[in-house]
Amino acid sequence: MTVFKRKDFARWQAGEKLPDAALCKAVQEMEAGLVDVDLGGFLYKKRVARPGGGKSGGYRTLLSARIGSRYVLLHGFPKSDKANITQDERKALQFAGKVFLELSAENLAKALESGVLLEVCCDEQAH
Repeated sequence: MTVFKRKDFARWQAGEKLPDAALCKAVQEMEAGLVDVDLGGFLYKKRVARPGGGKSGGYRTLLSARIGSRYVLLHGFPKSDKANITQDERKALQFAGKVFLELSAENLAKALESGVLLEVCCDEQAH
């Protein structure tokens, strides 16, 4: 399982002080079959708890995933800011996610090198 995040997502995450461990836990839950919403086109909505809080008042993340293989965190927002994304946002995220999921190993390395994508290190973190 490899987990990546877009540079924009990483900037948002840092502003919210959301640790990578919370993202890893969300992906591990998805691997165990706990998917919150399948939006189609390999795009999923996954709830993530606030540090020291629960999921109900926490964050919503949108990620593209080939479950069991590659995960790319695309967008995040506090539940209190908005309930959902628009149809246009969904289509744009599905398109971007599809591009990231289909990157060859060579192009993935280029995306990481250029900073477009960042790897989330989830190697057997204890949860």
